[in-house]
Amino acid sequence: MRGAGFLLGLWLAVMSPITGHAQSFGAVETPILTVNSEALFEQSAFGKRVSEEIEAAQSVLLAENRKIQAELTAEERELANKRPNMAPEDFRAVADAFDARVKQIRAEQDDKALQIGLKRDREQAVFINAARPILGQLMSEHGASVIVEQRSVLMSDSAIDVTRVAIERLNAELGDGAGLAPKD
Repeated sequence: MRGAGFLLGLWLAVMSPITGHAQSFGAVETPILTVNSEALFEQSAFGKRVSEEIEAAQSVLLAENRKIQAELTAEERELANKRPNMAPEDFRAVADAFDARVKQIRAEQDDKALQIGLKRDREQAVFINAARPILGQLMSEHGASVIVEQRSVLMSDSAIDVTRVAIERLNAELGDGAGLAPKD
C-alpha cells in the first residue's frame, strides 16, 4: 500500500500546478467568472430547440418560395405566350398587375423571413431572463461579483469559466424552455 500512497502523492504534486486556484472541494473562489454566452445558448437544450425550430421554419419558407417561384415562372411564360395575341395596352395592364402581385408576394415572403430572424432574438431574450437566476447562483457559489463574456477577455485561467457548468444547470432547470418560449 505504501506504493499507492506514493503514487497518489506524486499525482497530486504533478496536478496541483495544473489545477491552479481550484479548490479541492467545491467551486473556485474568485471575484470574476467568465462565460461564453454564444455557447451557453447554442449548446443548451433551450438553444438547440430554438435552432431546430428556426431551421424547420426556414425549410418551410424555402419550400414555399420554390413553389411560388415555379408558379410565377409558369404564369410569366403563359403571359409571354399570350402577348402576340393581345393589344399592347391590354398586355401592359395584365403585365403591370402581374408585377404588382410579384412585388406583394416578395414583400410577404421577406416579412416571413424577418419574423423567423426575430423569433431567435425573442427566444434569446427569454433565455437570458430565465438564465439570470441560475447565473446569479453560480456567482454566489464562487464568491464572484461579475460574470464577463469569455470572448472579450484576452487571457484567463480556465478555472473561472463556468460555461459548461451553467449549461448543465440550465438544462436541468429549464430543459428546452418550450414552456417559457414567447408565442409567435
